[in-house]
Amino acid sequence: MAKNIYKSAKGKVVDMDKLKLKNETTIAVGNKSVNARGDVLGPGGKIIKSRDEVMKERYSTEALPNATPINKGNK
Repeated sequence: MAKNIYKSAKGKVVDMDKLKLKNETTIAVGNKSVNARGDVLGPGGKIIKSRDEVMKERYSTEALPNATPINKGNK
């Protein structure tokens, strides 16, 4: 796996993977109320739902209970 290591304009070495891990619990800027990792946050920045729970819910087959297949052949 290639590491994301870059040099800044001033010649300093920046390890992007290390920087991501260091700031993964930082609250993201915006109106979505998540941290940088993707956990759903509640009041005071407390984790309500982890990223893994969110992804399981999103990709579960029960997420779309009333979905019907689209028949592309017939119009």
